[in-house]
This record gives sequence, structure tokens and C-alpha cells, in this order.
Amino acid sequence: MIFLAFLLIAAMLATLFILIKGLVNMAQTTSQDLENTGDGPSPRALKSQKLMQQRILLQAVAIAIIAIILMMMSAKG
Repeated sequence: MIFLAFLLIAAMLATLFILIKGLVNMAQTTSQDLENTGDGPSPRALKSQKLMQQRILLQAVAIAIIAIILMMMSAKG
């Protein structure tokens, strides 16, 4: 159970780290990134999408760990 608690904390901290990286990336967006006269999305937009996908994955991992902890706790009692 302690191992799962440490995994949960690690997943939550990783989620927070990726969230902050995404916010910093968004804050550094320039008007040139927004106008984007080239084909397809700008490199900054691609990075933003990748960070969002990583954040969602880490949130899913954290929720799965919480579900496992709750199932283990309900099985004990």
C-alpha cells in the first residue's frame, strides 16, 4: 500500500510538472505563432498539444492508482 502511495505522489508531481511546462509554453506564445502563415500548426502549437497529451496520460495514471488503492482498501474492510 505504501508503494502505491509513493506511485500516486510521483504521478501527481509529474502531472503538476507537465502542467507548469504547458503554462510556460503558452505564456511564451508570440503573435507570429498565432498568425502562422505556413502550412500546418506552428512548432509551439505542436509542443503544446504534446504537453497536453502527456498531462492527460499522467492524470489517467494517477486516477488508476487511486482506483487500485480504493479497491484494496474496500477488500480489507
